[in-house]
Amino acid sequence: MGPQPLRGAVKSLVGPSLKEGAAAAVALALLGALAPQGSSGLCSPYSVLTRHGEIPPPPHPPQSGLGRNSPGRRLPRPTCCCGQGAQRGRKEQALLGRLLCTRHCAKPSTSSISFSPHDILGGRWGKDPLSSPGGPGSRRSNYNLEGISVKMFLRGRPITMYIPSGIRSLEELPSGPPPETLSLDWVYGYRGRDSRSNLFVLRSGEVVYFIACVVVLYRPGGGPGGPGGGGQRHYRGHTDCVRCLAVHPDGVRVASGQTAGVDKDGKPLQPVVHVWDSETLLKLQEIGLGAFERGVGALAFSVADQGAFLCVVDDSNEHMLSVWDCNRGAKLAEIKSTNDSVLAVGFSPRDSSCIVTSGKSHVHFWNWSGGAGVPGNGTLTRKQGVFGKYKKPKFIPCFVFLPDGDILTGDSEGNILTWGRSLSDSKTPGRGGAKETYGIVAQAHAHEGSIFALCLRRDGTVLSGGGRDRRLVQWGPGLVALQEAEIPEHFGAVRAIAEGPGSELLVGTTKNALLRGDLTQGFSPVIQGHTDELWGLCTHPFQNRFLTCGHDRQLCLWDGEGHALAWSIDLKETGLCADFHPSGAVVAVGLNTGRWLVLDTETREIVSDVTDGNEQLSVVRYSPDGLYLAIGSHDNMIYIYSVSSDGAKSSRFGRCVGHSSFITHLDWSKDGNFIMSNSGDYEILYWDVAGGCKLLRNRYESRDREWATYTCVLGFHVYGVWPDGSDGTDINSLCRSHNERVVAVADDFCKVHLFQYPCARAKAPSLVYGGHGSHVTSVRFTHDDSHLISLGGKDASIFQWRVLGAGGAGPAPATPSRTPSLSPASSLDV
Repeated sequence: MGPQPLRGAVKSLVGPSLKEGAAAAVALALLGALAPQGSSGLCSPYSVLTRHGEIPPPPHPPQSGLGRNSPGRRLPRPTCCCGQGAQRGRKEQALLGRLLCTRHCAKPSTSSISFSPHDILGGRWGKDPLSSPGGPGSRRSNYNLEGISVKMFLRGRPITMYIPSGIRSLEELPSGPPPETLSLDWVYGYRGRDSRSNLFVLRSGEVVYFIACVVVLYRPGGGPGGPGGGGQRHYRGHTDCVRCLAVHPDGVRVASGQTAGVDKDGKPLQPVVHVWDSETLLKLQEIGLGAFERGVGALAFSVADQGAFLCVVDDSNEHMLSVWDCNRGAKLAEIKSTNDSVLAVGFSPRDSSCIVTSGKSHVHFWNWSGGAGVPGNGTLTRKQGVFGKYKKPKFIPCFVFLPDGDILTGDSEGNILTWGRSLSDSKTPGRGGAKETYGIVAQAHAHEGSIFALCLRRDGTVLSGGGRDRRLVQWGPGLVALQEAEIPEHFGAVRAIAEGPGSELLVGTTKNALLRGDLTQGFSPVIQGHTDELWGLCTHPFQNRFLTCGHDRQLCLWDGEGHALAWSIDLKETGLCADFHPSGAVVAVGLNTGRWLVLDTETREIVSDVTDGNEQLSVVRYSPDGLYLAIGSHDNMIYIYSVSSDGAKSSRFGRCVGHSSFITHLDWSKDGNFIMSNSGDYEILYWDVAGGCKLLRNRYESRDREWATYTCVLGFHVYGVWPDGSDGTDINSLCRSHNERVVAVADDFCKVHLFQYPCARAKAPSLVYGGHGSHVTSVRFTHDDSHLISLGGKDASIFQWRVLGAGGAGPAPATPSRTPSLSPASSLDV
């Protein structure tokens, strides 16, 4: 008998009327009649599905015609469609191989994601249901009933996803990258927490600084931001975090150095220096690829010869000091500087043969001989600064050259030391025969605690920025204090100072804020950001606002139109997740201790404070009608609360118990009655909340359910976002747009992806966007899909992307540069 009758019989089991007992009885009786003599009727498609809870039993269970004690039942009873306890080689067993088993089927030997070539039958992969490409000894059992489901593996665990009834074949689904594209609109934050040499003003008046892999060119008070925020442009040529900056004497060219990193395969990425044009944002020169170790720690252009040379100090153990020809990109000289940290480097503005470095317990004065410009022929000789009767500080973080040739250094003791040039003592053999040396000629106690920044103003005065005391002090000749101002405590200590037009000053702080003002009127923030790893993100239901929280314990509400911080509060604990009530009046925030708070978005007052368990909360989500609040915990449970109409009051409604690992993601159905959830062991479960928080064991019946949001990373509509070879942790967050056209994905390799929705093709192509310097922890679309918000993890950055093209705001941009990404080969890197 051919396979067609068998296929038709099985189809009767999984058609629109799953509970038609009569049809099931006829189909299974047919199977029993077609089975070879001695085969077990109890290993029927119906019995397997019933044992696994996928199809409820019919009113009258079918009879196979074999009694309990008949000879045909002497063989061991099969317990699973994968063949455990059953003989192989029968037509019945081959047919049963099409059924999906999630309890006993053998797992792949490697931890990877893989899709069976028979994921969808009846499309271009359609095969005879009786064929078994795995062979008699196959342990994968990677087969399904025709048109029923697809299966993928993560870390050897099979994940079954049922195909909606409206989809006949994968060929019907969209293919290729989406027509929508992303354009980086705004970057929130500034890397002042752990970096120096990070704030300058260009000839155009733009302020240049960096965060993550992006160098930001910010124009205060102008551009689309309007009041409270200016315009931004971005240099995005770096592949890993930027560590330092230097501006050419022409005020146009910029050098930026990046740290070393690794790609998605664990291969190291080499640190490098980019020299680029700030007007066109085009890279002019790539310097030192393969020459630096770990990263680039400090940079400086020469001044006396119009910026012909660039000095670089890397982050290797020896902190190699090298001098490069900027035009040719050739290394002219190199030497081991010191095993101690080097925090600053600079050329003397009067003589390019003099280079100064400072850092941990040292100030070094270098004499450089260019070797007639021949690469590698230059020499560097060192003269160490001697402190003599003055106390030697632990750190000298900064220095500045004065017009008369003297040097001021700021140290960790709060002192400003003046170093003057003098003829070398002929009795003291100077290394390399240096003609002159520097010695301390004056000392002034300027700050309580370390001095982090020194800045020479156009009028010849000097500004110093303190760490512990957060003071800005202006010094006249002879280090006489002229004027001072104090930075508010919540902005942190002074990290960097740059002089703007007139008396205006730009100040970068250790709490990643950029302030603007002067010593008389004080300072106000123009750029603010978080200071530690970010995880929590939610967007307002009807305004262009979004809320973030993370390990710095700050809860921040951002104005996406004004590009400014609306308000922030201290949570006292780490915030990991958040969600707005549909009314927008309140927001729920989940913490790492099992507590969750509900805050009024206008008054910022806490209106509810509840604890569920003692483990961290990973997701909070309001139902679309606002009547329920679901809270996913690391104790493997989902807590459901009934919520008042204004969202201010809540009461425990029930618990969803059934996951065997911590909850990672969840979504509500559009009718607000059901939940789909993912867990740390890659389970996909469905819950009937309105019916009493019951687990829906027949997952097949949820295949056509519509979801108000789609943030679960596992599901039929999004399984194509997973790259080949994934270990299950490569995707941190996912979000479907409100118009259900695209899916944004945050991965573990610093990238944001944009896929078409639904994304139900294995290894689906995507547009890939870089810029983050750490794992991207979350992505969310704004209420009107005009923007996408993405969070960096350790880089503490927030990127606001404008959605362009079909269905997005604004015209489509020119075709972007596309190169192969670090993600799947089918992706496009933008």
